[in-house]
Amino acid sequence: MTKFLMRWAFAFLLTATTYNPTEWNFVRWATDSYATQTSFVVLAGLILLIGYIIYLRATLRSIGAFGVLLVVALIGALLWVLYDLGWLSLENANLNLWIGNIALSFVLGVGMSWSIIRRAISGQADVDDVDE
Repeated sequence: MTKFLMRWAFAFLLTATTYNPTEWNFVRWATDSYATQTSFVVLAGLILLIGYIIYLRATLRSIGAFGVLLVVALIGALLWVLYDLGWLSLENANLNLWIGNIALSFVLGVGMSWSIIRRAISGQADVDDVDE
């Protein structure tokens, strides 16, 4: 569980660093600073891109596009239930962005941790698992 939480936290950091409703995000900084700090913007963008490539590649290899669709559907159904119960209002655009960041980071966290999750549920290890 700790490994999943760490991977999810890093995925959340990745998505929230890229864009969030505050003024502290890469997109806003890059838009405002590109003319004066082009090299820093390109470097930071490449670092974020590498993070996304690592997460997306691991996610698509472990759960595939159908698995991503299932996790997104599960998150959507959960949000629908929370909305129907009145626990969630979707009128606040900032809250919606944070929910999107959490949802996307959860998909990436599940994809990155799928072998560990499956091993915990089924007790079966993957062929390419190594002792940790």
